[in-house]
Amino acid sequence: MPIRVTIWNEFIHERENDAVRAIYPDGIHAAIAAALASADDVAVWCATLGETEHGLAAERLAATDVLIWWGHRAHAQVADAVVGRVAQRVWEGMGLIVLHSGHFSKIFKRLMGTPCALRWREAGERERLWTINPSHPITQGVGAAIELPNSEMYGEPFLVPEPLETVFVSWFEGGEVFRSGLTYRRGAGHIFYFAPGHETYPIYHHPAVQTVLRNAVRWAYNPAPAWTAVSLAPNRPIAEAPEPIEAKGAALHRPGEAGFR
Repeated sequence: MPIRVTIWNEFIHERENDAVRAIYPDGIHAAIAAALASADDVAVWCATLGETEHGLAAERLAATDVLIWWGHRAHAQVADAVVGRVAQRVWEGMGLIVLHSGHFSKIFKRLMGTPCALRWREAGERERLWTINPSHPITQGVGAAIELPNSEMYGEPFLVPEPLETVFVSWFEGGEVFRSGLTYRRGAGHIFYFAPGHETYPIYHHPAVQTVLRNAVRWAYNPAPAWTAVSLAPNRPIAEAPEPIEAKGAALHRPGEAGFR
């Protein structure tokens, strides 16, 4: 059975900005979907902000193994009820991949429990993502570094909790560095934050970035049955008092008796 991936995108910049539309004529979500299409173990759906329930109804999330989230301008427009629904699915075991400005989305801030703020500068400068953990499943096939000729600078401090793993660290022409690939776990859900992806640059067309996304989907996938409050913490009636140990013929040692420690 393929990994069921839902790609969520605001789909605002591509409709309102000619420069972005030229790079992503069918939307950033469509470009990411095309990157995943080469993987025969993945089935992809797309959802956008303007759809009913933002395309993330309970039925869609129940049929999603990994959710990819791209947001930028409309974080505040995402309904709190949908955010709660997504968080619940992550706790149950759905994987979550948060891209670029999704660091400031409601769902990421809720799962991190911190402001998730950072330094930034949009100057089209070069970014080099260094592979910090070459043995990690997300970095396979990427090499020592990913070179992006134009990118938006994200810099430290990045106000997120200490990650489970730092997979990539970025360097920018202006001299800043940034933890650009981080993993977390919340409940049974695996979370990967991947920073590059500003809408005015063709970053999601970059072959190495596409490799990272395919790897991340496989890493974030949890095939185990969903954790639920009912299954993990069921009501337990009072059991009958256990039979005393002495009644079973076991010898008890008491203070002062031979063999007591």
